[in-house]
Amino acid sequence: MHYISTYDSPLGGITLASDGNRLTGLWFQGQKYYADTLPEAFDEKPLALFDEVHRWLDIYFSGRIPDFMPPLAAAGSPFRMAVWAILMQIPYGQVMTYRQISQQLAQQRGLSAMSAQAVGGAVAHNPISILIPCHRVVGSDGSLTGYAGGIAKKRRLLMLEGVDMAGLYIPKKGTAL
Repeated sequence: MHYISTYDSPLGGITLASDGNRLTGLWFQGQKYYADTLPEAFDEKPLALFDEVHRWLDIYFSGRIPDFMPPLAAAGSPFRMAVWAILMQIPYGQVMTYRQISQQLAQQRGLSAMSAQAVGGAVAHNPISILIPCHRVVGSDGSLTGYAGGIAKKRRLLMLEGVDMAGLYIPKKGTAL
């Protein structure tokens, strides 16, 4: 059985999902791919895990770095899981480009190159936003693009983390605008 809970963040409502032991989803309400990994059958139920995730989010949204990570269980293909593992390595307050992720992944797999667009698709389908920090990925040209929760939320999350926004910009056209 899967369970859900909600969290009222400064950026809007968030839905959390769990298998009872681990966090399986975290989506801004109404975002692209909202709850796409949540099974049809679920209950809204208080869980100790949800209390832990709420505490993590409280710390994060207060502008501090949480010193713990709730247990996560993101479901996806081996490729997506590899991309999400790289996202987990991006430090708080820093960004990485889709190209850098594709280069790192190609190197890990012994390939000469890998598609940054394929990486972008995996980043966009991250089922556990914020904790798996897909908002820390930007275009090679500094564009704030590709965030399923929307560019305004991505920008605010990066600003909350103290990212130097001088070289980053919102594109006039693009994904997730």
